Amino acid sequence: MKRIPTLLTGAALMLGSLSAGAAKMVHTIGDSTMANYDESKTVTRGWCQYLQQFLDGIEVNNRAKSGSSSKSFYQESPYWATVKKQMQPGDYVVIQFSHNDEKNQGMDGNEVKDYYTSIGDEATAASTDYRGTNPSTTYKEYLRKYVNETREAGCTPILCAPVCRMYFTGNTIRRNGRHDLGDNFSKLTPDGIKTGQKVAADDHSMDYAYQMKLVAEEMDVPYIDLTTATADLYLSYGQTDCMALLSDGDGSTHLSATGAALIARRFAQLCNEAGLLSEYISLSSELSVSPASADFGSAYKGQTLTKEFMVSGFDLSPSKGEITITTSGGVLLSADKKNWSPTISLSYDGATLLQRFYASVTLENNGDYSATITLKAGDKTTELPVKATAVSLEGGQEVSAYWRLEKDDNCDTGNAPIEIIPETWEGMYVQRYANPNANTIWPEETGFDASRKTQRNLIVGDVWPNDEIDEVSTRYIEFGVKAMASSTLKIDEISLFLCGCGGNGMCVKVYYSTEENFANPVLIYEKKKLPANNMQFIQEKPVVSLDGGQAIRLRVYPWYDGTATGKTICLSDVKFHGFVMDAESSIETVTASKDVVSTTYYDLQGRSVSHPSKGFYICKVTYSDGTMDAKKINL
Repeated sequence: MKRIPTLLTGAALMLGSLSAGAAKMVHTIGDSTMANYDESKTVTRGWCQYLQQFLDGIEVNNRAKSGSSSKSFYQESPYWATVKKQMQPGDYVVIQFSHNDEKNQGMDGNEVKDYYTSIGDEATAASTDYRGTNPSTTYKEYLRKYVNETREAGCTPILCAPVCRMYFTGNTIRRNGRHDLGDNFSKLTPDGIKTGQKVAADDHSMDYAYQMKLVAEEMDVPYIDLTTATADLYLSYGQTDCMALLSDGDGSTHLSATGAALIARRFAQLCNEAGLLSEYISLSSELSVSPASADFGSAYKGQTLTKEFMVSGFDLSPSKGEITITTSGGVLLSADKKNWSPTISLSYDGATLLQRFYASVTLENNGDYSATITLKAGDKTTELPVKATAVSLEGGQEVSAYWRLEKDDNCDTGNAPIEIIPETWEGMYVQRYANPNANTIWPEETGFDASRKTQRNLIVGDVWPNDEIDEVSTRYIEFGVKAMASSTLKIDEISLFLCGCGGNGMCVKVYYSTEENFANPVLIYEKKKLPANNMQFIQEKPVVSLDGGQAIRLRVYPWYDGTATGKTICLSDVKFHGFVMDAESSIETVTASKDVVSTTYYDLQGRSVSHPSKGFYICKVTYSDGTMDAKKINL
């Protein structure tokens, strides 16, 4: 691993006087380069995932959202409004936007929409991405809003220039990689839109990072030039190593775990040099681990859970060595997610350690589980507490909501005591119901063939934009279920099939959320460049309990890799599965006087199993009086 070079920082303003004990949290807002990611679903990481590793005595509340611009994060209700409710006097707010502000080649999205509407081109108006801002006008206006409202809450704003893109030309990062669109931008004029515009290198009117700095100077706000710092970092590695080690391997914007951790540490260094958060900055050579505890959360009895950790050490002595990681309580460890054992070793060189490892635990018994992970390097020891909770579903009525999506969007519940939230579309519509392609491939275990029809969904306006690299918050397809009054609905499975049709460029993220405004969504699937006509099976086993009136929603967010016309995302067999407890319509209690007529076993996908082996099944029993009983069992 290369040593981290000394990086140059731009001007940073000193923090005004605040009592040392006042600050409690650092709220971070921004886009996908900052956001949290589930390590079991993707290799992409956001740098704020690792910021806590370099802070001590203050908590990081990472609220960055993939696909957000300064405008969309402010306007869409789950995001900035939620952060403001969490802010307390003395807190800090780190503000980083630009990547998605650059939509529409530097033009403001709302202004472009209005223009196309004024000339009667409703289709283009509808497909225009409203998230875009102009760096010299609307981008600065939204930054000022964040600064003013942060100060009104008694908190300290920190403007952070965005991490640059890995756009190499020799030993430089191009202007657009540094968020300066001056070499190629579009301009809305009284005579229409002019494309291919260019300004001189010393003209910063289309430079988002520079315009952020102007706002910082205008409003006397601390400014951290992470654009320059990340450009220097990338150049120190060179294009080949930068793309191999710091990128997530899919494009030139998003980060690997290594890249994200290095940037988080560099941000902490820049803050320390600027006198920001200095009493909380932790940059010692001691070993540190992120996250600092191994909380696996809740899962069903019998499930195996895996969690990723980043262990780091800088300026280590000796400069070459290894650390040993051991576990207790049946936890297994791995450095590659292939070979597992109770003990592993990680080597380091160049006085720098920055590596991932994984821990796995199988919940064999109901209730709380605890263990310890211990890291040792010489005479230094770090311990991570491990905890998890195994839950079971016993009793209640088995229920499911099933959208076949072969000829319509009807949902089959089998008269189960649950309420359906009908399928809805935002920025999308159903093109038709048809087989995706004569060569469509379904997973072998389904028994389906290419003649099976699916719901084919298309973007409003039919044309996928050219410059999208992530989800669009205003474009999705939604399904949901709700618990009925006086009952509790426990969801233990969400599943669906999807694929792209017409090309290999369809990309997608799938989330669920139990909040009314879809705040705090949980990512269950992400795929860039879906193989065309190759149906992907997505299954999640959440531990979700909904009381009467509460709901769970599933959203599919598609985008396309490059401009394209008519490409569709195909959906099929969307399903929520669970059990209803204490419902008035629940199954009768079984008495000894009833004779069993038949017993049928189903797997957790609802498929009949004639000879069940070890694992989880749904056991359905039919009695002589016509009643039935069903429950989840572990054989």
